[in-house]
Amino acid sequence: MGRKRIRERKYVHFFLAGVILFLLFGCASLEQSRFSGDLRNAADLYARGDLEGALKVNQDIVALAEGKPPGDQSLFNIGLIYADSKYQKKDYRKSMAFFQRVVKEYPQSPLAVQARTWIGVLGVIERSKEVDIELERKKRRLVR
Repeated sequence: MGRKRIRERKYVHFFLAGVILFLLFGCASLEQSRFSGDLRNAADLYARGDLEGALKVNQDIVALAEGKPPGDQSLFNIGLIYADSKYQKKDYRKSMAFFQRVVKEYPQSPLAVQARTWIGVLGVIERSKEVDIELERKKRRLVR
């Protein structure tokens, strides 16, 4: 008789462990699927040219993600939006700041490598703008 109880306890413990795992991973996957729907929505808005809408959705995801994925994807997307030539409020410095956040807050993310590349490219663009402005100033001085 003692043996049956041990076997029954094994099944009860196995069942409880399964329920706990389901609750832990089930809730996480439900949250992931919610975010993935939001990310798809942001991508659709971006593809249709609604950059303001895409920016808002990505900002909401960053706020809700609280330092966890897919916050890295949303920060990266925001950086891309600010660097987009079609965006009326294009700002390379803001874009660089969002890419730097990806690198700093999500160093293990696969997007961190791409973000570093964008930081380098945008840095070169910003420096070339500064050189162009300085050249214009010197031209004006020579003309006077």
